[in-house]
Order: sequence, then C-alpha cells, then structure tokens
Amino acid sequence: MRNAIRVDLTVYTDFKDKLLQWAQQFREVVFLDSNDNTSPYSDFDYLLAVDAFTAIQTDHFRAFVDLDEYYTQTQDWIFGYLTYDLKNDVEKLQSAHTDGLLFPELFFFQPQKILIVKGQQLEIRYLNNCADEWESDLNEIRETVLFEAVEPVNVEIQQRISQEEYVIRAEKMLAHIQAGDLYEANFCMEFFAENAVIDPLQVYRRLNAISTPPFATFFKHRNQYALGASPERYLKKRGTTIISQPIKGTAKRYVEQAEDNQARTALQNDLKERAENVMIVDLVRNDLSKTATKGSVVVEELCAVYTFKQVHQMISTVVSEVAATTSPIAVIQSSYPMGSMTGAPKISAMKIIESLEQTKRGLYSGAIGYFTPEGDFDFNVVIRTILYNKDRNYLSFSVGSALTILADPQAEYRECLLKAQAMKTALQLS
Repeated sequence: MRNAIRVDLTVYTDFKDKLLQWAQQFREVVFLDSNDNTSPYSDFDYLLAVDAFTAIQTDHFRAFVDLDEYYTQTQDWIFGYLTYDLKNDVEKLQSAHTDGLLFPELFFFQPQKILIVKGQQLEIRYLNNCADEWESDLNEIRETVLFEAVEPVNVEIQQRISQEEYVIRAEKMLAHIQAGDLYEANFCMEFFAENAVIDPLQVYRRLNAISTPPFATFFKHRNQYALGASPERYLKKRGTTIISQPIKGTAKRYVEQAEDNQARTALQNDLKERAENVMIVDLVRNDLSKTATKGSVVVEELCAVYTFKQVHQMISTVVSEVAATTSPIAVIQSSYPMGSMTGAPKISAMKIIESLEQTKRGLYSGAIGYFTPEGDFDFNVVIRTILYNKDRNYLSFSVGSALTILADPQAEYRECLLKAQAMKTALQLS
C-alpha cells in the first residue's frame, strides 16, 4: 500500500517548521516531535501524518473491540488517541463530570501522507492513490513562508477549583489512603478558558519552545486540537518487546547551576517521591504481566532522574516480552489507563478519583500515538497539554500530582502550579 521514498534534507532550511505549517491545510494532522531528546527507544526525530483516507471515532462502549476491527481491516499505519474515559470500557466505571471539550472518546485515522525524519533523512510513505504527489508536496513545503511570531492574545484562564477547595479534596483523598482504600492516587485539577480565540499552531510552537519535551504533539481533527508538551511515554511495542516509562516525581529547575544540581539531588533522594515511583512501577509490572511471556517483565531502570527544560522528573523503565501472536490492541487494553495517571490499586483509585475531581478528564491523561502495519505502536501520556475546541472556543489544560500517605496537600498544590506554568506562559502575555 505504501512505498518508501527517501530524500536527503541537507539542502533544505527550516524543514521542520515549514512542514508543520504546510500541514495546517489538512483536516487531520498528527505531528510528533522528540525535540532531539535521545533515547534507545526513539525511532525518529519527528513525524507527520495528515489527511485521513479512512477513520474511526467512537465512545467508550466496545471501543477496543472496534479499534481492533479497524486496525485489522486497514493493515496500515493508523494515528490517533485514546481518552482516559475508555476506562469505562475496560472496567465497570463511569465518567459523569463536566466536559467542556466534547472530543470523541476514541479517534484514529489512516493517513494518506506520512513523512518521517531521522537525522538528515526524510522518508515519505504515501498511499498509492496519492503517491505521485510527493514531489509537488516537497516543493510546496520548501516554498512555504513561515509566519512571523506575534504576541499571543492574552487568554483569561480560570481555575476549576480554588486552592482551599483543592486542599479539602486532597485531604479527603488522604483519608481514603489512611483507611486502606488505596495507597496512591493521581488527583487532578482543570484550568480552562471560555470564549478563547487562539492560533493553535502558534500556541503549540510557544509551548514546545518553553519545554522541548521528548513526546511533543500537535494534533488536529477538524476544529479539535491537542497541543502537547508531554515528557512521558505510556507504552511502546517494538517487535515483541513492550516498553513502559512511567513518571512519578517532579522538581523545579533553577537558573543557578549549584541550586539546580541541589534540586536534582534532592529529588533523587526524596523518600516520598521514590515511594510514589516504586508503587507505580509495581502496578506497571502487574499490568504488563497480563500479556507478557512468563518471567519476561523486567525493571530496566528504577527512579532515574531526567532533566528537562522546566523540571527534573523521576522516570522508571519497565519492559516485557509478548508472544508474536499477541494482539497489539490487547496489550494496550490490558494496561489502560496508565497507572501513573490513576494510582493503585487501579480500580479503587479510579473510583475515588471520580468522586473527588470536578472535570471529566477526556483526552487529558489519555494517550496519543500510532500503530504500524507490522503491529508495533508508540503512545505518549497526554499531560502538559493544551486542549482546544475551536467550534466552542473552549480551552482546557489539567495538571495533577500523586498523593500517598506522606503527601502534604499544600505542597501537592504547589506542584500542580509548577506543572501548569508552561501552559500558562504559552497562552498569556506575561
């Protein structure tokens, strides 16, 4: 269905920026950027998929069955997202909160055009029906005149719950932990704007420049957008190997090197943050064991601290092996939603989260990514992401932190504000 055409990019200038700007003409866009963050599990520097040939969108009912049928039918690359609320398909749960965005609960499309960049090599994979368009498309991209950056319109951001209300609800969560109902929960809060008018591409570029994360995403489906600066991989399949890299543990960056090093070391040695991370690693090990071959689940890296532009993060890597006959959809379904965004035990945590949060999570704490024809896949965790419904002029981003028995609600609230800062900066003049 697709032939690979390779092009040397050494003669092109500003190719990445021009490529993304050129893509705005299409109804469906997925742009994934590693921002030159090196990882043994990276397969490209950046990738663009546009222009749906076929697509699927649905609510949570039978969502994974429908996705499996769609993937089986296409036998091709498909790109899209899974919302957090697909938990209601995996377990007997519900989501009854306010939803200002109204995104479909699952959306995937089979792109007509895929462009993959690694180093100075571009690989073009077009469907046969448009295969002869690649040269004219490259000419259009080369001749694209980049828009000049302008000051953003100041978006009036509101906070769904106050600091006082956050602390009250966090204390209720801690009461559940003390009662033994769970031992960790990811508690989240929404920031939103009504009557918001933004240029999604410009906001994405500002957000990406602020954070330069390894799982940056520009997603567009008609007038629904996800502008993402995620540092976290949810799940990847490469051959028969499954990789999960949960994040738990965050520390602020500092300008002074000595102070920054001190913050990094403090995070590395923080007993509360390490306990959070280890709890989720145990949960991920259990999730992966559901599809893993016997004895293959291994913690490759535990509580490693990685430094990003705005924060230090504690990341672990858990890997497993699956049989060659195991469905890639089944691997995701058996571990969904990701433990780093729920807590443990997972079902209990999700029930209590629903009782204390005030907003339907939707795409936030879901996953964006792709499947390949060979059965591989790669999905991020939708965090540090601005979600925007242009038809409704509704804009939203949420942040959260993990609560354990050692949690201080005031400190957790400050962590939430730290995580929100990049999105606020991308949307406001100051």
